[in-house]
Amino acid sequence: MFTLVKKDKNCNARLGRMDTAHGSFDTPAFMAVGTHATVKGLMLKDVEEAGAQIILSNAYHVYLRPGIEIIKKAGGLHKFMGWDKPILTDSGGYQVFSLALFRKMHERGVEFQSHIDGLKHFLTPEDVISIQEVLGSDIMMPLDECVHYPCTYDQAKIAMERTISWAKISKDAHHEGNGELFGIIQGATFEDLRRQCAKRLMDIDFSGYSIGGVSVGESSNLIYNILELTASLLPENKPRYAMGIGYPFDILEAVERGVDMFDCVIPTRYGRNGTAFTSSGRIMIRNAAYTEDFGPLDEKCGCYTCKNFSRAYLRHLFNAKEMLGLILLSLHNVYFFLLLMRNIRQAIKEERFAQFKQMFLLGYNNQICA
Repeated sequence: MFTLVKKDKNCNARLGRMDTAHGSFDTPAFMAVGTHATVKGLMLKDVEEAGAQIILSNAYHVYLRPGIEIIKKAGGLHKFMGWDKPILTDSGGYQVFSLALFRKMHERGVEFQSHIDGLKHFLTPEDVISIQEVLGSDIMMPLDECVHYPCTYDQAKIAMERTISWAKISKDAHHEGNGELFGIIQGATFEDLRRQCAKRLMDIDFSGYSIGGVSVGESSNLIYNILELTASLLPENKPRYAMGIGYPFDILEAVERGVDMFDCVIPTRYGRNGTAFTSSGRIMIRNAAYTEDFGPLDEKCGCYTCKNFSRAYLRHLFNAKEMLGLILLSLHNVYFFLLLMRNIRQAIKEERFAQFKQMFLLGYNNQICA
């Protein structure tokens, strides 16, 4: 159940709270991604201490490996991975679209070859709901069809119609009490398709609504237009989730337009590659400029990494190919994103989100710093 706590009177930014079977989380919320039932490179106690109230896992990946029977025997995904707070699971529709060696869409489901071993699989919308109910997901996504940008109107319409059809089947297959089920709004960059999809999914009535098919090749302006339009169509008493949106400036733009939930692999992926997010922008820690820099990654950050280690030490770890380097940078990045969300929520509470956004972006360099 979602509770709208407050709206910033100067824009569409919203403060909310979502209650689930494994506890509550505050919105706007950023979900660290635990694709393979782990937030890559990090212990979950550290993720929790960084401020995470909810994480994301992916039904496609855990269905393929270790397999649903293993997780069922373990007592569900929460027990299997040692996380007792809320988990949202993505249906795997995007992963089939982006990772599968082969895929073919049917009216009854999707046929694909695993990117791991090449074995063929066929999943129906009912299968995807059943998998997520076995996982014990607190919030689950139905099977949908995502199209890459650019695409034709006809391609987007076919994918939208299939997404709506599968959404109806998924709603019927979902057992009440087994987690919350969100609808996914597709329609690419075509406003009439987005309007149509939103209306028809609202008629089915889901616990929340995801904005799918964004950040798949569009320009920033197109993404923001899609988010603004779609969020404006959705009921105020339901959460709005922008799937795959994850850069700080994109999150700020989306929050201003009324979006509540976000996820992305950016914090840990960039951390593993030696890039840190800081209040002044991104820095590449391998750069020679940090050889004798004994200050923290970010003077304004209170994470374990910044409290205890210098840029010079972190540069040394990466250049020496020490595993600790990517762990410490990933931890810092996760903390940075979760702190950003806490600051966003406080700004909305105090009805100063627009000022907060302006001040953040004034100090934040979107390019890689020296």
